[in-house]
Amino acid sequence: MNPNLILIADDDSDVRDMLTVTLEAAGFHALGAKDGHTAARILTVAKPVGMITDVRMPAMNGMELCQLARGNPEIRNMAILMVSGNAHAYDLDAGMDSGADGYLTKPLSPRQLVTELRTLIGRRQPDRSAA
Repeated sequence: MNPNLILIADDDSDVRDMLTVTLEAAGFHALGAKDGHTAARILTVAKPVGMITDVRMPAMNGMELCQLARGNPEIRNMAILMVSGNAHAYDLDAGMDSGADGYLTKPLSPRQLVTELRTLIGRRQPDRSAA
């Protein structure tokens, strides 16, 4: 895993830009992907410690991307935070069933996002806390 590297998979460039600024201000390095297929290619090469993915994206949605990541032994332990404009219980359950560690609804609070991401990374990468 690449420490402090987070992949942002979202088809909205404004959201990707906002998340990049937020994460980099918090000490992370961020890579962006405009759809699920692009994100899947980046995941296998970059091996980030975490991923933030939108639920609805073209080509491959966030749930499919999450399942793909959990099926890959090289990246299955990365933290995955799913984000969506949908706050329905069904969407939350489906996101968690696909392998996401957390689920936040848009609009996102930058502080909540960073706190949640750090918590999820700590749970998935317990040896990181010793560093």
